[in-house]
Amino acid sequence: MSATGFFEKVYEIARLIPVGRVTSYGAIAKFLGTPKSARMVGWALNASKNDNTVPAHRVVNKKGLLSGKIHFQGTNLMQQLLENENVKIVNNQIIDFDKVFWDPFIELGKQ
Repeated sequence: MSATGFFEKVYEIARLIPVGRVTSYGAIAKFLGTPKSARMVGWALNASKNDNTVPAHRVVNKKGLLSGKIHFQGTNLMQQLLENENVKIVNNQIIDFDKVFWDPFIELGKQ
């Protein structure tokens, strides 16, 4: 699969994440059958800056940290977008991460 094809698949999955839920780079990579490409998922999301249809703010690291926030304009834009969706965050950490975590394998029926 080309990098462009991979990026588009990442965007397709990201667009399915419901408002108020989050997933991880690794969960998307695993769902796409490339479990060691979490970093590439991050690159894809970073490249989607000008596409408002890709909710990149809903993808965080495996511990629920806003590790990609430096790629958003403004210091706290990622956090603000998530808080606008009622996701609670303290010190760049999502509170009750397990409750708001959206697992593509479970949610999209690929168990």
